[in-house]
Amino acid sequence: MARHSPELNLTLRLPVGESPLRHRIAEAVVEQIRVGRLGPGDALPSTRMLAADLGVARTSVVEAYDELGAAGYVVARPGSGTRIAAGADSAAAAGAASHVRPTAAVTAVPHASGQRPPTWTWDLTPGHPDTALISTTDWRRAWRAAAAVPVPASSGPEAHAELRLALAGHLRRTRGIVTEPDELVIVPGVASALRALTAAAGLVGRDVAFEEPGYVEARRVLQLAGVRPRPVAVDVDGLDPAALRETDAGVYCTPAHQYPLGARLPVSRRAGLVAWAVESGGLLIEDDYDGEFRYDVSALPALRSVDGGRDCVAYIGTASKVVTPSLRLAWLLPPRHLRDPVAQALAFSGESACAVTALALARFIESGALTRHLAKASRTYSARRSALVDALRRHCAGVGLAGVEAGLHLVVRLPDGTDDSAISAALRRRGVTVPPLSSFVAGPDGPRGLVCGYACLPETRADEVAAVVADALRRHFG
Repeated sequence: MARHSPELNLTLRLPVGESPLRHRIAEAVVEQIRVGRLGPGDALPSTRMLAADLGVARTSVVEAYDELGAAGYVVARPGSGTRIAAGADSAAAAGAASHVRPTAAVTAVPHASGQRPPTWTWDLTPGHPDTALISTTDWRRAWRAAAAVPVPASSGPEAHAELRLALAGHLRRTRGIVTEPDELVIVPGVASALRALTAAAGLVGRDVAFEEPGYVEARRVLQLAGVRPRPVAVDVDGLDPAALRETDAGVYCTPAHQYPLGARLPVSRRAGLVAWAVESGGLLIEDDYDGEFRYDVSALPALRSVDGGRDCVAYIGTASKVVTPSLRLAWLLPPRHLRDPVAQALAFSGESACAVTALALARFIESGALTRHLAKASRTYSARRSALVDALRRHCAGVGLAGVEAGLHLVVRLPDGTDDSAISAALRRRGVTVPPLSSFVAGPDGPRGLVCGYACLPETRADEVAAVVADALRRHFG
């Protein structure tokens, strides 16, 4: 029978080390379970009480409880606090950790003669969220609910009613977009949305203004679909509507967090883009790939929510950054007059999203799990971003950083003409994979730098990575 402790006092001895405080608190709780001082059903102290006992910030305890919950060690229920989960004692006895501990990994990349190969590797390629942050309890519950219903008979453009309903509420709360569920179209990725828009809006053989530097995969998809992406250089505020031409049939942009430079498109340019589209009849394609993540700044409403945007903005969102790319799910909110042509284009191409996966994501959203996950992920990513920014500023004094206010990556800016590909190759040989900014540019010219994703980089490793980057820069510039 589960035991219920009437007292919530818990004496923890935090392990010594460089691990983040939340990890050490979680490890101390697991140790108490392992030795039998805590068992299934026992109540943990409130986060406020434990923080006071340990003399630490309450945020660290909240994050530790989140970690324990995600690992299945504890269960939090409204009105009954946080309790040790069933089976937690067996997991602790088996040595199951509540988080992934960084381990050394020998790289197989070639190295210069006489130079020792790296003993660890870190992949800073942008666009990869940390899937370890997803609550396994919430994840399993969502998939069990999806598996409990009859097998869906259809997965076409008119299907996925549950997910469209859940997303309509999510977009209203997080992105300021008011839409009816029937206006949304569920697609198996951003590429599918772009192909459908190309066919529905008649963009084949026409110019579409495209951010430079920009999202390489989207540019390639449009090119293969028959569109002519026209590079338009972005500045510190993103894409300038004044750079558009009469021959442009549309615009592809990432206004919430320009990919990859990170600019946030100001309201004046947002209004200017919508005004251009209304006057010219052009299509604005808004790729809101990571609009949920903001640090130290308020989120700007989506371009779609600007007055007039409903008739000219095609909004694209994706589960890739907020949950995981492996879901292969995205959502498209086309202008009203393109809703049916988009559905027809998808029906003709046969591209459709998995109905069971869509239902699982719907349950994940409806249950509040996505909201909890985004809150936890935002705290974690904010801490990792701050650690990397501070470390780069210490080790790479004088080097500019861009795009630090939002998203899951930042850019180390380098002087124009720098061979950033050579620096990237040198870093790869030393165990740090980071793409050069020049790889996001269509032509031979453009800004130079390093695009560093930090979503999966623990705070404790930021200093090491920054030191390697700094050394590579010193060697390159002499």
